[in-house]
Amino acid sequence: MSNIKNIFLVGVGGQGTILTSKILSKGFVENGYDVKMAEIHGMSQRGGSVTTQIRYGEKVYSPVIEKGSADIIVAFEKSEALRFLDYLKEDGILVINTQEIYPVTVNIGASKYPNNIIEEYDKVVGKKNVNVIDAYKIAGELGNIKCMNIVLLGALVKMFKLENINWKQIIKDSVPEKAIEMNINAFDKGYEI
Repeated sequence: MSNIKNIFLVGVGGQGTILTSKILSKGFVENGYDVKMAEIHGMSQRGGSVTTQIRYGEKVYSPVIEKGSADIIVAFEKSEALRFLDYLKEDGILVINTQEIYPVTVNIGASKYPNNIIEEYDKVVGKKNVNVIDAYKIAGELGNIKCMNIVLLGALVKMFKLENINWKQIIKDSVPEKAIEMNINAFDKGYEI
């Protein structure tokens, strides 16, 4: 049985997917895990995705998560998980931020944003494994929507019992000094969910 954990993060450009992945990876490294991370930057201006794959454990040989083997998928945008849902393993956990960002094709009327996405996730993944978080709203209440990613990080840390890592110090080391307090508050808010 593998002791490797697989985390798949997906969002669109500007949502902080890469920063969150780097914070997670640094935390796992500092906790003694072998960590591999891969990132793919889509054409976000044209509706493409930004994805990262993080694998950590005793010994990891590849950063690539195979389809059907992700323990966790975190979607920073509500519909983005649809593209990568086949990566989630059978009993995997889906974390969905409720923010909707319309791609160009929706904005020009060439396609429609999918309806009832959460209900579809519930059907495919199973309701108990779908976690819906309005991180965008929480970040807005904190004064800056840009810390939405750290709200999700806080929720993820609590949800998956990753408390034995000094996440706040890693956040402090990873964001500009003027943004430290806001991001620590965002982490705490996410952790409270």
